[in-house]
Amino acid sequence: MVGCAVPRDAGSDISTALSGIVCFNATPRDVTLGPMKVLHPVSAVALLLVSVAVRGQGLESCKSIEDDIARLACYDRAAGRAGEGAPPPVLADQPIPEDKPSKAGDFVGGDNKAEAGGSRLGFKWELDDDTRYGVLRFRTHKPNYFLPVSYNGDPNETPMSPSLGPSPTTDLRDIEAKFQLSFKTKIVEGALRDRIDVWAAYTQQSNWQLYSPSAPFRETNYEPEVMALLHTDWNLLGLKLRFINFGFVHQSNGRGGAQSRSWNRLYAQFALERGGFAMMVRPWYRVNENIGRGVPDNNPDILTYYGHGDLTLFYRPEGSGHSYAAVIRQNFSSGKGSVQFDWRFPLYRNLKGYLQLFNGYGESLIDYNYRESVFGLGISLSDWM
Repeated sequence: MVGCAVPRDAGSDISTALSGIVCFNATPRDVTLGPMKVLHPVSAVALLLVSVAVRGQGLESCKSIEDDIARLACYDRAAGRAGEGAPPPVLADQPIPEDKPSKAGDFVGGDNKAEAGGSRLGFKWELDDDTRYGVLRFRTHKPNYFLPVSYNGDPNETPMSPSLGPSPTTDLRDIEAKFQLSFKTKIVEGALRDRIDVWAAYTQQSNWQLYSPSAPFRETNYEPEVMALLHTDWNLLGLKLRFINFGFVHQSNGRGGAQSRSWNRLYAQFALERGGFAMMVRPWYRVNENIGRGVPDNNPDILTYYGHGDLTLFYRPEGSGHSYAAVIRQNFSSGKGSVQFDWRFPLYRNLKGYLQLFNGYGESLIDYNYRESVFGLGISLSDWM
């Protein structure tokens, strides 16, 4: 027997009938149609022709839809595949929300699948049970960014060290590029009754004379560090002290001769937060790397300009997609220091813009004793937290 059938509950709904039509070629005893009703052959042929015509018109109308997701949904409806409960499409110009950090999204190669709690310090440093991922997983540390425009109206063309003397440079452009790469990994987790984690980190900042004829790197600073993190969670003046870091950091520019700059520090970092606000206070003590070696200190007066610590302030208003940060250094005895302001803002979906303003001493190690004002604009790859 040759014939076609439609669902019995199709009623007068032509779209349901067309999408559910079934044709067969079988002997009467082979046909078990259940909830289907058999049509007269002539009616079946007419219904098939109508189905082809209707679906053809539907496919033609879908071609004019520009949005990819909407066009695909139109084709699905025309083919009878539209279902209930499908997730709403993400519009192309809609930024990905950042009110709750992704548990894996901060990893290098993270998959952005699960969500963590609201604590940004807890997420960044794996302080809570639902944010711990074990050892040797690479995370971002300080901000990662690329600034194709970093403007300095008065670049330092004669870097000077009290112990090594001047090292003149020539033909520095006012506009250069600047970028920073920074990551860390946990090497020990849960020591001393689950109170201590040990991290290793590396940060590299480069100032690149991209727009000069030979495009040399004017300065690159290398900053490896290791730190032992003590879990605290103490309430302090309306804030929560999440952890205290005890660390050792080396910073140098990898150069020799009169342009060599380097120093070592021991520090304690106190990290507090409340809602979208976080504050990190980091006093340090300089360790002279040349003790007993008979080698002159590259920058014996660096504390005069960098001070004895720094203060990092961070704020992200809920639901805005924007974040703001400031890094402040100050030597109260000499009156010298610096302020850096960062603004991270949405551009397109998860692409973030980045604005950086710096004023003071030590924008890079080669300029540790040179005062300058720098404006930078580019893209952000990761935030402070």
